[in-house]
Amino acid sequence: MIFEHHDLPASLGEHIEAIIYFKDFIPEHTIERVVPTGHIFLIFEFDNITRMTFDNASLKPLKHYSKVWISGMHRNFISISVHELSEMLVIQFKPAGSYPFLHVPVQDLNEKIVAAEKILGQEILDLRNDLLRAKNSKTKFGKIEKWLMNRLDPKKIPSKALVNLIDRLQKDPVSNLKTIIKTYPYTQKQLIQHFKKHVGLTPKYYHRIVRFNEILHNIHTQDAVSGADLAYSCGYSDQSHFIKEFCLFSGFNPREFVKKAFPKDEKNFFPLVRKG
Repeated sequence: MIFEHHDLPASLGEHIEAIIYFKDFIPEHTIERVVPTGHIFLIFEFDNITRMTFDNASLKPLKHYSKVWISGMHRNFISISVHELSEMLVIQFKPAGSYPFLHVPVQDLNEKIVAAEKILGQEILDLRNDLLRAKNSKTKFGKIEKWLMNRLDPKKIPSKALVNLIDRLQKDPVSNLKTIIKTYPYTQKQLIQHFKKHVGLTPKYYHRIVRFNEILHNIHTQDAVSGADLAYSCGYSDQSHFIKEFCLFSGFNPREFVKKAFPKDEKNFFPLVRKG
């Protein structure tokens, strides 16, 4: 299997978390659960395999996606198909990083997975065709980088104040939320408007997603961990609140999740239906 990360120039690294290319992926499962991370993704498939989303409860197919699509900001987990010999390129935008490139307020993409041409027009399909003709991943990365630089609209870059606030939400405990919000140089109403436009969520809900991902990190990096310790370390007022939040974002009870011992290299993707 080929799995490569692109080294981003500083001008793109301010807005993009990662650009990843992989080929000949052979999973041991056919459906996986994806939990929210607070990011938006632009996804290219180069294998002509149609992807699907599923109803989270029944796992019945819902919608189909092919060529290029945008996965918007999701408040809860989703269920997607996984395929053998996949070849894909994924752009993961930083929180508040997609608007300068997609030119669509992030809240308009909430809870959606949409065909990229509906947002970006024919140019994104032309780009995919160009990427298909590229001889290697280095050439693909170069073409993606050039396209992103051409799409970057400086007028849609979030303010430094908003970026700093997002940074504090990622690092500070939940108990500091009110203090963090007070540092914003505009009204709370304006903050929510700016946050929804650039991030898609309210600051409070985004902070909840950050805290949930901190829990996943702790589970993955610690050999043995109790629900009570996790709840306390991540600032939950009580264990019942912690369990409720964990189920909301992952669909698993924390104890059930730990017992399943999911692979630690897949931090936000969890197998549901295994082959055979």
